[in-house]
Amino acid sequence: MPELERLAARHAPAVLRFERENRAYFARYVPDRGNDFFTGYAARHAALLAEQDRGTCHFHVLVGDYGAVLGRFNLVDVADGSAELGYRVAERAAGRGLASEGVRRVCELARTGYGLRRLVASAALANPASLAVLKRAGFVPDGPVELDGEPGLRHVLDLDAPYAAASP
Repeated sequence: MPELERLAARHAPAVLRFERENRAYFARYVPDRGNDFFTGYAARHAALLAEQDRGTCHFHVLVGDYGAVLGRFNLVDVADGSAELGYRVAERAAGRGLASEGVRRVCELARTGYGLRRLVASAALANPASLAVLKRAGFVPDGPVELDGEPGLRHVLDLDAPYAAASP
């Protein structure tokens, strides 16, 4: 099984490769990051590490063979024991349970490693795979949201409750 690693400076080339290789795939489900994201990636990566150092975010990569990034699992806007979860998995790794496993692992880290008590995550209604990942991880629907003009569903996970993310 690939390793979930906390984002580090050494991951920059592999993350950029992951984002470039999957750009069209991701754009089917979420808005494209735009060309500036790719041309200015070195500065963007440094900024992410600075946010992580401040404790306002926790970024993770799912690393496979030869250091290839297969997914990203991020906890952002950390405050008052809560954070928002976001994730994406490479097209070539989709359908293998890596999103579910990565979300399960980062939820456990949120609880045991970062002391968080609540996570929020949203997924577009047009992305049933992502909605299923959240359900399997124990997230509970919390109401409709608009995600870049598209209908979505907000979910919450109470990390103080008995951990439900172990369900298949």
